[in-house]
Amino acid sequence: MSAMTTAATDRAAVRAELGRGTFDLLVIGGGIVGIAAAWTAAQAGLRVALVDAGDFAGATSSASTKLVHGGLRYLQTGNVRLVAENHRERRSLAADVAPHLVSPRRFIVPVYADGPHGAAKLGAGVFLYSALSAFGDGLGRVISRAHALEQVPALRTEGLKSAAVYTDHQMNDSRVAIMTVRAAVEAGAVVLNHAAVRGLRISAGRVVGADLRDALDGAEFGVAARLVLNATGPWVDRLRAMEDPAAAPSIRLSKGAHVVLRRHRPWKSAATIPIDKYRVSFAIPWEDHLLLGTTDEAYEGEPGDVRATDADIAQILDEAGTALDGLRREDVAYAFAGLRVLPGGPGDVATAKRETVITEGPGGMLSIAGGKWTTYRHIGRVVLDRLGVGAEVLKVVPLPGLAAPAAVAQRLTAAPMAPAVAAHLATHYGALALDLADLVRDDPALGEPIHPDGPDIWAQVVYARDREWAATTDDVLRRRTTLTLRGLDTPEIRSRVAEML
Repeated sequence: MSAMTTAATDRAAVRAELGRGTFDLLVIGGGIVGIAAAWTAAQAGLRVALVDAGDFAGATSSASTKLVHGGLRYLQTGNVRLVAENHRERRSLAADVAPHLVSPRRFIVPVYADGPHGAAKLGAGVFLYSALSAFGDGLGRVISRAHALEQVPALRTEGLKSAAVYTDHQMNDSRVAIMTVRAAVEAGAVVLNHAAVRGLRISAGRVVGADLRDALDGAEFGVAARLVLNATGPWVDRLRAMEDPAAAPSIRLSKGAHVVLRRHRPWKSAATIPIDKYRVSFAIPWEDHLLLGTTDEAYEGEPGDVRATDADIAQILDEAGTALDGLRREDVAYAFAGLRVLPGGPGDVATAKRETVITEGPGGMLSIAGGKWTTYRHIGRVVLDRLGVGAEVLKVVPLPGLAAPAAVAQRLTAAPMAPAVAAHLATHYGALALDLADLVRDDPALGEPIHPDGPDIWAQVVYARDREWAATTDDVLRRRTTLTLRGLDTPEIRSRVAEML
């Protein structure tokens, strides 16, 4: 049977399962909030369905700053409780849930003579920040100018006085999302991407499911459910209007753009660059590149059309350039943008609260808006509370592939596999990277690099297609591998990937 026939058959089987009986919970929206809710509910023993009009983590959830962090800047607004909660989840993700996918990253905050914050204030801030994490990542402190330059050699030296240092964690958001979908499926959830809602099913005034259309082959099907959760992110009000045409807007959107820059020399730490009293710009070593950003501006356009514009790129380079030398437009490998979902209300989006809002419509549909990557498991528990299920009894469950990346990489190198490829697979798949090694063993051609300048191999395309719900070239190149983010998805590569799909 051909790969295309297999994929079509698999989707048909999933659609048939989605149409069978009544689910306890139908989650509409496969961003990290919806994925977390589905995973948590499935762990609690509920029959759960998860659908998304596009790909899993296809919008906002794969356009983040790739951080699992406490939120140092939230201390500026006095939100100590939020920072403490974020730290608890950050350390749980890094230690118990996904240590194979989430890694520690030291940050420095340079102090300039003309900067918005002085050394004393920043020193007190990073000390409190580390204290709220029970000093689990060391002591936040102020370091010398020379030490700061040793950590980040690209720092602008003029006016540099010292730097504050603290520790957070980072990840590849797309990979963590896909692993969480896999965890939800292993717990019993039924999932389908590229399936758009055509309308809600309403009986006796209650929302009891949804009618959908498969975007890949046009097949129409329906899902019946006791409870429907609207987790569609920037589209949350659009689905609310299907339930209640008179529903008032509940959210506003903030656009955050990022730039992926080719890096010419190694950095030991990331940089958090204060722009003004509230905003910061990040420069983070990530996927052998530098990730720069982000912007924070009101957005009122069509959510699906959000893009990083030339003006966004210029702003990001300019803001990072207040503390870094040598940033060049020609080194930009890729730029992307996503939308933060913020509670509706007046004021500047940059100072709006980053909080999760759950509302219930007249037909009983729950709508959840906002939230942070760091606290995504907590959001899943909140949804269960609304379902009347005792989420507090749930154990901490690791994501699939739990293993020490160094040990996995060592086994892959012995396979044999190039060290750079082995390290890449180990930190993106954990122990599941050994499944990729099996594919290469059966077909050595799958061990070849997709592009000579990157560590991704062809086995990842096959694995994405057969085990990770990838159905389009963007699913593979943008979210299952790092080709697009590295600026390496050439027309020839896209064509070959399309053939394999």
